[in-house]
Amino acid sequence: MKKRWWKECVVYQIYPRSFCDSNGDGIGDIRGITSKMDYLKELGIDVIWLSPVYQSPNDDNGYDISDYQAIMKEFGTMEDFDEMLAVAHERGIRLVMDLVVNHTSDEHAWFAESRKSLDNPYRDYYIWRPGRDGGAPNNWGSCFSGPAWEYDKATDMYYLHLFSKKQPDLNWDNPAVRDEVFRMMNWWLDKGVDGFRMDVISLISKKPDLPDGVPGINGYAGADEVANGPHVHEYLKEMRQKVLNRTETITVGECAGVTLEEAKKYANREETELNMVFQFEHMGVDSGENSKWSDRKADLRDLKEILSKWQKGLEDVAWNSLYWENHDQPRSVSRFGDDGAYRETSAKMLATCLYMMQGTPYIYQGQELGMTNVPFESIEDFRDLESINAYHELTEQGVFTREEMLRYLRYKSRDNARTPFQWSGEENAGFTSGEPWIMVNPNYKKINAKEQMGREDSVFHYFRKLIRLRKEHEVIVYGTYDLLLPESKEIYAYTRTLGEEKLLVVCNFTAGEVTFDLPEEFWTGAVLTGNYEDAAVKEHMALRAYEAVVVKKQ
Repeated sequence: MKKRWWKECVVYQIYPRSFCDSNGDGIGDIRGITSKMDYLKELGIDVIWLSPVYQSPNDDNGYDISDYQAIMKEFGTMEDFDEMLAVAHERGIRLVMDLVVNHTSDEHAWFAESRKSLDNPYRDYYIWRPGRDGGAPNNWGSCFSGPAWEYDKATDMYYLHLFSKKQPDLNWDNPAVRDEVFRMMNWWLDKGVDGFRMDVISLISKKPDLPDGVPGINGYAGADEVANGPHVHEYLKEMRQKVLNRTETITVGECAGVTLEEAKKYANREETELNMVFQFEHMGVDSGENSKWSDRKADLRDLKEILSKWQKGLEDVAWNSLYWENHDQPRSVSRFGDDGAYRETSAKMLATCLYMMQGTPYIYQGQELGMTNVPFESIEDFRDLESINAYHELTEQGVFTREEMLRYLRYKSRDNARTPFQWSGEENAGFTSGEPWIMVNPNYKKINAKEQMGREDSVFHYFRKLIRLRKEHEVIVYGTYDLLLPESKEIYAYTRTLGEEKLLVVCNFTAGEVTFDLPEEFWTGAVLTGNYEDAAVKEHMALRAYEAVVVKKQ
């Protein structure tokens, strides 16, 4: 297998609004990030993925961009950004920007021009269509509820917005749009950034006839109808030639609706498009019947089947991204582990299970502390557009009661990951001296970075050890993956093999004791790591609650 630095690195995602506030206005900022660079260095990560810091009206927390080459005033200045980049590079940490180019803000200068008239030079920068039968051009729905079309009376036409109506979709079929995007990307690379995480990049190429899709729970066709369009790979190859090959970059595409076969094109071994993709199949294992809104727990067998499919399917042909959490997902310890009595144990188990697989690990801020979901009391506590819109739409349609929907939001809302980072037991978790923009999880006095950094058996120090092991053992990065016990509802076990080296990873996903019969070739092996200090190699292992153990063949 071809060795590449981005296969060996560990990426840490920062959500700037919630990471660290340097000036007391209740909103995290760039200087706050710079002040915590030594914390990230101590954790051992190699790359920061920075969620958007560009100028934005903030309809969707910065994913609605009005100027790609300016910094949001709440976050600071371009000088602050340059200083942060320099401080990161001084510590050997690379920086990846969040590239949001499926859509812009409706306050972007391009869109302001586009909506003026049918013959405006910028008209074709966006996707405009006449109405159909007195309504929208088709039945596509917005990911944030309602239709994906907004009527604009100035020209008596509709524009497409797969997300908020303040996020009109760009028309990538227009070469001028692609040139603008590539010029902007090169500007950031010239500034010294190291790559891009590409927001919903699988949606940029729409089918030219914009056909109706299959309606979902709210009566509209979902974004998967738009995914992996006819020219997406052509456009990404063009991006590779005109931008990404100019320097040594790391790229990951957020690919809604991606299939295994499509992923082999996006993240192929020849590196003609991206280095890796984010797929979402494993994030859907606990979804409801017709939408993600549910509070049911995942069946471990389903989770294993999906992760194993991607591990084996991309072996030798593409590269995996390994993540449990990001700014769009709830906290993994509340979702797949136990955020009560076994919070730390299960947080360590989940990290062991995922980060011992083949692929580049992604850690979301606070995951390395075992931060949990948040006890939101009412819809007024939420700030996330998706959550608020879904609550109103689905309760008003009678799909769920208010109590049901609140329960599902507490379990699945994106805001669970967006509450302030818990730095200390001081007021507002040490995040801000002001009034935080969203509530702080009340458990911050118990769960915080200061307490964990000072305690050797903490989740933080366990993450440090896992990161160190990846750098010491090539088998963890490059070894092949093989699943054991596919039918077990309690145990996730697999091997990693590279030449003569072999590891066995065994994880108990339950609070009960489970017996595991060690394969004979590991009987003389040694424990490489585990989340119980006294783990030992035995022919018949009694795995304790949420125990994880990694055995190295001798």
